[in-house]
Amino acid sequence: MLPTQAESVIKSIIREIGQECAAHGEIVPETLVAFMVKAVVLDPSNGFNTDRTLTKSDVQKLVKLCVNRLLDSKNPSLDTIKMQVYFDMNYTSREEFLEEHHRVIESRLSSVSREITDSRACAREELESLYRKIVSYVLLRSGLGSPTDIKIVREATAALQSVFPQTELGTFLTLSKKDKECQLKELTMIVTGIRLFNRDCGKGGEGIDDLPAILQEAIPATTQHVDSQLEAVQDQAYRYTAVLEKAAKSPLVGQELQPYMLREALYNVRQCEIFLQVILPVFIALSNLWTSFQDETVLISVLSNLTTHLEPFLGAHDLFFPEKVMQALLDGVTVKTDVCRIKEHIEDRVNVADFKKLEWLFPETTANFDKLLIQYRGFCAYTFATTDGLLLPGNPSIGILKYKDKYYTFNTRDAAYSFAENPENYIDIIREKAKKNAELIQLLELHQQFETLIQYSQMKEVDRRYIKPITKCETGTQTDTHLLPPTIVRSYEWNEWELRRKAIKLANLRRKVTHSMQTDHSHMRRENCSQVYPLKTVGTQSLRAGSSRVPRPQVYVAGLRGGQTKATRGVKVNLTRAVDET
Repeated sequence: MLPTQAESVIKSIIREIGQECAAHGEIVPETLVAFMVKAVVLDPSNGFNTDRTLTKSDVQKLVKLCVNRLLDSKNPSLDTIKMQVYFDMNYTSREEFLEEHHRVIESRLSSVSREITDSRACAREELESLYRKIVSYVLLRSGLGSPTDIKIVREATAALQSVFPQTELGTFLTLSKKDKECQLKELTMIVTGIRLFNRDCGKGGEGIDDLPAILQEAIPATTQHVDSQLEAVQDQAYRYTAVLEKAAKSPLVGQELQPYMLREALYNVRQCEIFLQVILPVFIALSNLWTSFQDETVLISVLSNLTTHLEPFLGAHDLFFPEKVMQALLDGVTVKTDVCRIKEHIEDRVNVADFKKLEWLFPETTANFDKLLIQYRGFCAYTFATTDGLLLPGNPSIGILKYKDKYYTFNTRDAAYSFAENPENYIDIIREKAKKNAELIQLLELHQQFETLIQYSQMKEVDRRYIKPITKCETGTQTDTHLLPPTIVRSYEWNEWELRRKAIKLANLRRKVTHSMQTDHSHMRRENCSQVYPLKTVGTQSLRAGSSRVPRPQVYVAGLRGGQTKATRGVKVNLTRAVDET
């Protein structure tokens, strides 16, 4: 089946289940119906195979099972699932809520802002109307008084005129649309500051609520209400835990008490306890903030409303276990708080030497120890797996087991040793239990094991809450003195006089004679050359030119060619002229 077809079939099933519930007088949100469909299909006891396409009979069976579970008003498990869906749909972080609140304010002011920025006022009446609109915009954006109250308008107008007189409207109209919007926001902050200052001085502040006083009253009152509700839920959880412990030790008592419903009641109150603890830190943070009082006031009303709407989801378990029944069941049983259970085994610690392949974390050797994301919300995994779903708080002082990048705590040292022998076995048991009780998926934070059931709002929190531990150990590092080769310029000189000295030295070389020589070691190795200045042509001139010359000797030998005789006879003839003849 194509993904689009499968999605269409799921939507039709959800719509049919919602119509069936509405026919019985129960209006069920689609988110709750979708969660219930997945929970019913995931439960192996219902016989659905997720690897094959659902037949018509499977769809009818699925619709019937979901309708029956959604209409069972006396089931604590259904109350827990409803609580989880309601909280997930309505709770957001403080930053996300305030961002949405500011976005709504911007959307409401967009029309007024557009009238101001798009105005092309020229006449006097138009400019006065534009100035009144700016005053209304400042009041609406600041939220300090109504723009219809004449006293508040007069005070705001006077404050605005002190920093932005009406004569500046001409310059304002020449600005771009973006610059106009920025100036409007800046004027709002300035006028707001002036009015708050005047209120503090007792010279103004008409229509401004005393937000600090309101918060001082609202925060303690709401926190006290949350604390009382949290204390009641924790007390109920401690009592249910004590009865389940008693049932675990005595099988006969367990059969009489219907432990299945008692466990679901425990899951119900534990889930409410977790949600109330999520809400409570927000109020603690609110008490430390003295800025943005309007945002805090709105946030208080939302969180208070959210806390009030959690109460109806706690009614089912009271029907099964009223006060008289609980008193009889608690006969001879000591009710222990989570803190008392942790103190009982605070000295029992895991011996790391007993485990060669497993890593244990302790407070004194691990940073971020108290911020680690513990599996199963910090409940003991071994106890939950071996006692058919009993929730007991784990004790981190015993040691936190790190297994496959996940962290587990245990309520006793023996439980830690038993779980460490075969962790995969107990993890599989818990996974199977969660399939039978769908509310455990969110209660124990098993979304990673059941990715199809994780909510979008929780997917954003998974990576943000995951903090890795930092264990202490002895380490050593070595750093090279010079990572890069030195880039020292030897010819660099910072002294100006040294540069002048070198320039003079180079100039003096023109007057020097260069000599070169060649040795045996340098012979025929390289070409040598030298440069010299050529010698100047020197001449002298006298007043009289004089010269002297002697006769050139001219002596000839005749008869060398021979003659008629065999012997050669030469005759020497001297033709040199006399000296006095020259």
